[in-house]
Order: sequence, then C-alpha cells, then structure tokens
Amino acid sequence: MFALLSKNLAAFTKIPEQLIRFLIIGTINTAIAYGLYAVFIFIGFHYTTAVFFSTAIGVCVSFKTFGKWVFFQTDNRRIFRFLAVYTVGYLLNVGILKLCTAGGISNLYLAGFISSIAVAGFSFTANKYFVFKR
Repeated sequence: MFALLSKNLAAFTKIPEQLIRFLIIGTINTAIAYGLYAVFIFIGFHYTTAVFFSTAIGVCVSFKTFGKWVFFQTDNRRIFRFLAVYTVGYLLNVGILKLCTAGGISNLYLAGFISSIAVAGFSFTANKYFVFKR
C-alpha cells in the first residue's frame, strides 16, 4: 500500500518517488519526535534536554524506517553515519531553537516546529548522500 501511494503521488506531483517516500516517513518520524519534544517541554525539561531525548528516541525509529522504506538499505553498519547525521541535526535543532528564542519567539512549541522543518531538509540530504548512498 505504501509503495502504491508513493508511486501514485510521485506520478501526480512529478516529485521524485524517493523524496515522496522520505516526506511521508519523515512526517511520521517528525510527528513522533515533535510529540516527544512537546511532552518533555510540557513536563518541564529545558529545550536542549527535550531535543536530546526526542532525538535519541527518534534515531531508533528513523534509522530503520528511512533505511527500509525510503532508501531500501537495511545494512546496520550504516548506523554510525546515521548517528553522525543525527548529532549534527541535534546541534542544528538546538541552534535554531536558540536563534528563535533570542529573536523573540518565546513559544517553544512554535520554535520547535520551525526548527523541525529546517532539520528535515538537512536530514534528507545527509541521509541520501552520506548515510544511505549506494
């Protein structure tokens, strides 16, 4: 069903199928990570800690989902590259949150949403050309 959906969306939108798959799986992964981030903020964690824990949990989910359904790679040895990408993503995420809060966006839920979009773009590029490159 997922393959049919991504193939039809790619044909309809003229967007490459791999990017469609990444956007679908990435949206699900981001929703999970953002949901965890929001819960951690709600219970009183500092945003750096909230991002750290949501990222750590997200790594476990995302490595398998991106590898299997987006890039068709299941080689677990790629986990070290994936962790490197997620480390940079974490730093980018925290940096954007810091810029948002310094720039007057005091709502950490909104700032987290903004940073998630930027980190998703970085993540696709890094995963495609560094982690899961054939």
